[in-house]
Amino acid sequence: MQYFAHHTAVIDDGCEIGEGTKVWHFSHIMPDCKIGKGCNIGQNVVISPEVVLGNNVKIQNNVSLYTGVTCDDDVFLGPSCVFTNVINPRSAVNRRNQYAKTHVGKGATIGANATIVCGHDIGAYAFIGAGAVITKDVPPYALVVGNPARQMGWMSEYGHKLNFDKAGKATCPESNEQYTLVNGSVSKQ
Repeated sequence: MQYFAHHTAVIDDGCEIGEGTKVWHFSHIMPDCKIGKGCNIGQNVVISPEVVLGNNVKIQNNVSLYTGVTCDDDVFLGPSCVFTNVINPRSAVNRRNQYAKTHVGKGATIGANATIVCGHDIGAYAFIGAGAVITKDVPPYALVVGNPARQMGWMSEYGHKLNFDKAGKATCPESNEQYTLVNGSVSKQ
């Protein structure tokens, strides 16, 4: 076996799980999921059918990922965060053919207890604060917090708030990588 699954984990047929991935206590990976290499899926995580996770995705305890969610490499999902997949759910109305897609870009962080309302994409290296409720797309490198979430700044790839000068330049204090802010968009030099 190229991955580890705790004996209480349930992994349904048709799943692809990459080398070095760990699936912990009481987690359930439903049919036809694709999970990359080196992922860590914490305790009591539910991954619904056809969810796709890149390499090195870290999922903390009690997270729910529903059909329609894709995460690129190096995504971090904090404890008890949740994704939705129907914009107007009703118990008595079957909307399985109306699942909305949500894409989480490379290196993004989603904080504890955050809710991602379906149909909204999270840009690469975005940072979603704990408890935030995402109701619209989040640009790459954006720092968003609150309910509904509002942008409060920009983050480096190492997870530090960027302070841009008048020329639109900022430096990550940990990596010393340089960033540029032009017309409301951040890029790394």
